[in-house]
Amino acid sequence: MATLNFPANHSPQADAEALRKAFHGWGADEKTVIAILGHRNAHQRQEIRKAYEEIFQEDLVRRLEGELNGDFERAVYRWILEPADSKAVLFNVAVRNAKKDYNVIAELATVLSPDELLVVRRAYHNRYKRALEEDMAAHTSGHLRQLLVGLVSSFRYDGNEINPKLAETEADILHNAIKEKKGSREEAIRILSTRSKSQLIATFNRYREIHGVSISKKLLDEASDDFLKAFHTAVRCINDPIKYYEKLIRNAIKRVGTDEDAVTRVIVTRAEKDLKQIKELFHKRNSVALEQALAKETCGDYRGLLLTLLGKEE
Repeated sequence: MATLNFPANHSPQADAEALRKAFHGWGADEKTVIAILGHRNAHQRQEIRKAYEEIFQEDLVRRLEGELNGDFERAVYRWILEPADSKAVLFNVAVRNAKKDYNVIAELATVLSPDELLVVRRAYHNRYKRALEEDMAAHTSGHLRQLLVGLVSSFRYDGNEINPKLAETEADILHNAIKEKKGSREEAIRILSTRSKSQLIATFNRYREIHGVSISKKLLDEASDDFLKAFHTAVRCINDPIKYYEKLIRNAIKRVGTDEDAVTRVIVTRAEKDLKQIKELFHKRNSVALEQALAKETCGDYRGLLLTLLGKEE
């Protein structure tokens, strides 16, 4: 369930005018930016962008980039873009920055539904004039390249049917591939990038039954290179995305120096989906509310926006 609070009805024109007024004077009125954009769903945010451009002949996104700064600006930027466009940006940053983050690629490619991923691939093409899989291939190599290209170009079956016999066979294939005994990583990539999520979950469950340990735990023990780390992330996101995101944001907060990029990604991408469940699991596992933990580790308008998207005002 979502945490975002937004009005059933709003005036895009009135919101656009209020934002324009917030940009007047010395520095922007960030509180107004949060009060408006932090309480609008994806469709409403795009209506505001359209109204702003029609009224003022100016791109609202570029204006916000010029008026805001730091972690707050990056969070607002990723929030106001269309969801598919925002995820296209996340993919691009993850693969093309000097400090590449292959786990983000594996995360996004497996958390998204087949239809959502297809829309993001189109958004990536429109924004960067290149295919998403083209950039994955250009900036990776070996088995990691095969894995990431396979994941981002997949259009898996989205039904609930499973084949128990196939799950048992492929659980053994994955086990051998992880241990690099008599199996091949190519076969593991084929399974992870083509099977439905329901079939993969059945395979992961069978893996635990056969080997007495979860495939996620086994991968964590064996994850010594980028391929296995990305493979591990993909397995976790397919198996239990709520559990994955709770641990991701917990680690981002508890590390020495908060990982604001990870925090922003979780809050911005999940606020309209399942952030309530992530909050509930966080509270259960840490005996503290996510809002309280974030309020302690962040500050200023960045904190204000995060708490607003979490459904709690400062």
